[in-house]
Amino acid sequence: MSASLNYKSFSKEQQTMDNLEKQLICPICLEMFTKPVVILPCQHNLCRKCASDIFQASNPYLPTRGGTTVASGGRFRCPSCRHEVVLDRHGVYGLQRNLLVENIIDIYKQESTRPEKKSDQPMCEEHDEERINIYCLNCEVPTCSLCKVFGAHKDCQVAPLTHVFQRQKSELSNGIAVLVGSNDRVQGVISQLEDTCKIIETGYEAPPLQGQAAASGSGNGSDSEPARHVFSFSWLNSLNE
Repeated sequence: MSASLNYKSFSKEQQTMDNLEKQLICPICLEMFTKPVVILPCQHNLCRKCASDIFQASNPYLPTRGGTTVASGGRFRCPSCRHEVVLDRHGVYGLQRNLLVENIIDIYKQESTRPEKKSDQPMCEEHDEERINIYCLNCEVPTCSLCKVFGAHKDCQVAPLTHVFQRQKSELSNGIAVLVGSNDRVQGVISQLEDTCKIIETGYEAPPLQGQAAASGSGNGSDSEPARHVFSFSWLNSLNE
């Protein structure tokens, strides 16, 4: 009975730590926030480096030096809620640091330093007691060392699984930053098109000038008929207003 209670207590504690970790994941790099952590006006958090990557992707024509944008000011959108973030002359370095989140990260790392259970490690299906620790570059599947030496992947090129994981995660993070920046530019073009449509609609519904109306009236009936229609639509719109 005591062992069962201890297991339930451990399981609940592990679930709490897992839920806490999900709240500490950056939406861009998909890793735990890397200090310094900045808080946006919408109250969402980002690694400062990720915020800089989004800003550069959203403003590709601003001058850069050493991979960092050197122009002052600018804007980008929060990747979580799409709120527009307007930067001052300090750029992303003008965003306020979230010291509370940084302290929570430090506490979490201290509490999660317990050794990992062996059962949590992925094991090879072909070889008992062998952990999956390498990645086959030819077959594009994770495998174990014995599969490379004696098994189906002995003639393939392999790499450490952790290295491949870090590389693919970095590529995914960079792709996300580019997509966020591209979406900001597309939203800007859509806004411009909507404004242009409003201007065109307003110009079409405007009543003709008095001189144009007189000139139309002096012509034949076919020329004056569209003018009367435009005038009538404008008159109806003025009543609706």
